[in-house]
Amino acid sequence: MAKIKGMTIQLLEKIKDGRDPFGKEIYTEQWVEVENVLVSPATSEDIISVLNLTGKRGSYWLGIPKGDNHTWENTSVKFYGKEWHTIGIPLQGIPDLVPLDWNKKIMVEIYE
Repeated sequence: MAKIKGMTIQLLEKIKDGRDPFGKEIYTEQWVEVENVLVSPATSEDIISVLNLTGKRGSYWLGIPKGDNHTWENTSVKFYGKEWHTIGIPLQGIPDLVPLDWNKKIMVEIYE
């Protein structure tokens, strides 16, 4: 039996870079590679549910590997030659109770 393996995607990471004269934090953005991310098409039921709840049309689920510490909320990702935007917050399971390498998932929509 073949081992399940995810793909490498790019994630837009925001890094604190100081404060402006008014005390507001300043961020710089940088693309980082995240390995072993599962990419799965969303079902029609998932798409309709997310559309009804958020007004956004999700296209794919991303399976995030265990131990990943990147911020996945309200950010952009690149895979399949396109840019996508995350919807909501990642759903997370207890790592020790999830048998495979992924314990979080988040939905993405096309970003045009």
